[in-house]
Amino acid sequence: MERAPELRRLAVIGAGAWGTALSIVLAPRFERVRLWVYESDLARRIREIRENDLYLPGARIPDNVEATAELSEALEEADVVVGAMPSHAARALWSRMARHLQPATALVSATKGLELDTLLRISQVIEDVIDGSSHARVAVLSGPSFAPEVARGDPAALVVASHDAALTASLQAAFSGPTLRLYRNADPVGVELGAALKNVIAIGAGIAHGLGLGGNTLAALVTRGLAEITRLALAMGGKPSTLAGLAGLGDLVLTCTGTLSRNRSLGIELARGRRLEEILASRRTVAEGVNTARAALLLAAQHDVDLPICRQVHAVLFEGKEPGRAVRELMERSLKEE
Repeated sequence: MERAPELRRLAVIGAGAWGTALSIVLAPRFERVRLWVYESDLARRIREIRENDLYLPGARIPDNVEATAELSEALEEADVVVGAMPSHAARALWSRMARHLQPATALVSATKGLELDTLLRISQVIEDVIDGSSHARVAVLSGPSFAPEVARGDPAALVVASHDAALTASLQAAFSGPTLRLYRNADPVGVELGAALKNVIAIGAGIAHGLGLGGNTLAALVTRGLAEITRLALAMGGKPSTLAGLAGLGDLVLTCTGTLSRNRSLGIELARGRRLEEILASRRTVAEGVNTARAALLLAAQHDVDLPICRQVHAVLFEGKEPGRAVRELMERSLKEE
């Protein structure tokens, strides 16, 4: 597959596991990749040992990936900027980046979450802070993708979505390679909501696993969780086909079943009696489903959509509800058609 000739220089903003993995897998597709690292000492170590020993240990970072803690340096002459920061940091970082961005630069959000204060999707946050209403140069990247597997070259398939078909085609050509296959999508609403809400359902899947429940429970949770995500996405303008694809069902299945899932592991710890504050304090990485559980219920109220699984996950996270009781209440809801 040929690289799109106009996209030669890539900036990845955020050197957590996902941002680092993207810089590794995309390095052969670009002449130059600059990886922005929040921690200046980590940026120095990456330059010295060619490894992100804090967030993605064991994965070698290619020589054409330049780690820097200077945002202006990372963005200099970039044709594509990929944001891989946590959702709570997105507005502040994109605001800092705005004055360094050129009108022709392709902006890609790889953040799987929502802005809690505004309930905006991250692509909307980007459009807001760059002071423009056009969707033309903003896209989103999502799909089933654990960072360590992507970094070591396991085949993966993702979705790139935008209202601009030419942009998605260009990014698809630029990013796709021997181990990463991209599909185009014209529904960023569905893609971003699927990416965000699957994390809430994954916390529920972890709770079920931590309670010792088996495959029957998990299958029901995934299926009905997808129904919840789809209801909200459709109410907000998404398309059902998106939620049946990689950014919906695909990512949901991975996050609910994979042992590398941060949100699933958080649910397991909740079911075993640990408090949320204790779990979060012991982690270096972010479980996006925690804040998304709050945002999901607020969006559901705005759009008059019922999200029973998300509601019970929220109750366990923030209302002190005992996990076993949450499962019982889901099972004892009024009976209805599928």
